[in-house]
Amino acid sequence: MDSLAHRPFVKMNGLGNEILVLDLRADPVAVAPAAARALARREALPFDQAMVLYPPRRPDTSAFVRILNSDGSASAACGNGTRCIAALEAEATGSGHVRFESEAGLLDCRVHADGTVTVDMGAPRFSWRDIPLARDVDDTSAVTIAGFEQFGPASLLSMGNPHAVFFVPDADAVDVEGLGAALEHHPLFPERANISFASLTGPDAILLHVWERGAGRTRACGTAGCATAVAAARTGRTGRTVSVRLPGGLLGIEWRPGDDGRESGHVLMTGPVEREFSGLITPAMLGEAA
Repeated sequence: MDSLAHRPFVKMNGLGNEILVLDLRADPVAVAPAAARALARREALPFDQAMVLYPPRRPDTSAFVRILNSDGSASAACGNGTRCIAALEAEATGSGHVRFESEAGLLDCRVHADGTVTVDMGAPRFSWRDIPLARDVDDTSAVTIAGFEQFGPASLLSMGNPHAVFFVPDADAVDVEGLGAALEHHPLFPERANISFASLTGPDAILLHVWERGAGRTRACGTAGCATAVAAARTGRTGRTVSVRLPGGLLGIEWRPGDDGRESGHVLMTGPVEREFSGLITPAMLGEAA
């Protein structure tokens, strides 16, 4: 963990989703799970996700991004974190169009004059193998989960990471911590899952609370906002362009039709970012993980 000492960091947030940015492109080192857990401690640099930038693997991208949750586990996608690094890269390069590569694929980003950022989050995946699930199901848009039948069927999909979306009468009334923690580790999800509870508040407006895999309850989760918008459109609850309100604020989501008119189009997510502070990682921040 000493290899991270004295490295620069930037602390940001996207709608209150706490993001730590580590730019290691000049001198790449691995960030071990224990180091991520240490940095995420309340007395260090608490975050929901860390966006770690490495030298690009492709000439048309600015960096290859690895994403770590606060528990040290890896994630293939983080929408709020991607908006944060896009804003930083645009500031550094003067270009409003930046691209990154992650384990989930290419992330095409546009930074607007008002400070908001649009990220092309790619196409959702619906196959039970791609989500992934532990078993085959007939229809991933409506899956009743054993032990949680009282909440009705969940819509299951991948936005680079696995999501389960429950549509409930009042998302504000749900025990997100208790249910989210149990569902994240349900046997149906071999790689765990992000758990969302959503309510319709208008024809194309959604209220959303999220339990995030590897991070717990969060004020915002960009991939969950995308997954919920896709699930709502896929099940006929909304159109393909919606606003999603999370505790941290508002995201605009557009699920574009695929070239063949079927469920294969990319999802565009637009929202704000905020830079909080920057500094250097100290040895104390890398103290033994809790």
